[in-house]
Amino acid sequence: MATLVGSLAACGGHDAVRTGAPAPSRHWASNAPADPAASNAVLMRAISLVGTPYRYGGNTPEGGFDCSGLVNYVYRDMLDLRLPRTSRDLAAWQGPRIAPERLTAADLVFFGSGSQVSHVGIYVGEGRFVHAPSSGGTVRLDRLDGPYWRDHYSGAKRVLH
Repeated sequence: MATLVGSLAACGGHDAVRTGAPAPSRHWASNAPADPAASNAVLMRAISLVGTPYRYGGNTPEGGFDCSGLVNYVYRDMLDLRLPRTSRDLAAWQGPRIAPERLTAADLVFFGSGSQVSHVGIYVGEGRFVHAPSSGGTVRLDRLDGPYWRDHYSGAKRVLH
């Protein structure tokens, strides 16, 4: 666990977007995205990258990804949208904060400890998100209500309006 926490800290910054942790074993509503085509493009690209190796500072499928590098690559590749590079800067970015029960596909979900954000992923729906979690690992799909992620959830932001 200490290795996971240490490697997540390498992923990002330290700004708070706390809106409360999602409840364990919750029923995840299916909220419709504002732009279904853009949301679908982001989701399909993010899911297609599952299995890509983690690499600190990485931002390409060939070189690997860290958490914010994955987010940046997906949004740039599919929508030509340039986002801030670090999880800290993404958390502080202009997008509105989203309560857990209002999450929709392609929202950014943040994790950290206390008021410090250190990790980011892309919400795909039904309580799941795609992210690049740690050194030695790969891009993967996880559940927000998994023990580690539930306890370190710090909020979400909407990119697509």
